[in-house]
Amino acid sequence: MPSPDTTGTAAPDVARPSERAAVEVREVEHVYGRGASAVPALGPLSLTVADGAFLVLVGASGCGKTTLLRLVAGFEPPTAGTVRVAGAAPVPGKGAGVVFQQPRLFPWKTVGGNVELALRYAGVPRQERPRRAGELLRRVGLHDVAARRVWEISGGQRQRVAIARALAGDDPLLLLDEPFAALDALTRERLQEDLRRMSAETGRTSVFVTHSIDEAVFLGSRVIVLSARPGRVALDVEVDLPRTGLEPDELRGLPRYAALRAEIGHAVRAAA
Repeated sequence: MPSPDTTGTAAPDVARPSERAAVEVREVEHVYGRGASAVPALGPLSLTVADGAFLVLVGASGCGKTTLLRLVAGFEPPTAGTVRVAGAAPVPGKGAGVVFQQPRLFPWKTVGGNVELALRYAGVPRQERPRRAGELLRRVGLHDVAARRVWEISGGQRQRVAIARALAGDDPLLLLDEPFAALDALTRERLQEDLRRMSAETGRTSVFVTHSIDEAVFLGSRVIVLSARPGRVALDVEVDLPRTGLEPDELRGLPRYAALRAEIGHAVRAAA
């Protein structure tokens, strides 16, 4: 099998000696269906995500981005190969917070109640949940709407609640499947900025799926472009931009930012 094209500023496929692997994917393949109706969705694919990295998966529709995220979350096992999260097989609901394209909140609960429920499942004692929920909502800029029902807040605010809920368990890994795709451009940009700031503050390992090249460069410390189905690594590049100290407009105005956008954009078009 030919090696995937990882030309460009390619990152090595192993964690550096000074880094602990948060996620390890080894020779993974995934096929939907059986026999004549089988659809190869992914692989063979191998990658290692270092502790504290913000990995962005980008590529055309149907290239296996969400499939890979589901395997890392433990929602389904790979057809072949192995997936390890912090050295062990992933277990759904443990070790990783997940944010989906739609917030999937409980409409009969308040904003604060949704976050407190996540804290309950994370094992936080009852008496501590209101304080912890308040802290999480403050982190995502929603401390003043805790008593509202979810239908009383905007789509962007609901997605902030979903992020707060995913952070509730202090899991070392955060998985995000195109969480801003359905939002208007201004709200999406603001949430990108908030997520980038929170990533720098918490140092939590994140894997983020998107179709947007600009979003990938803005958020990621590393970007992987997947090829057309079955998804393989077409480009693996470190995003060597400052994670702190620059305003969003300053960051987007850097020549290196433009160069990375061009390199990744070319890879996405070629891989599709």
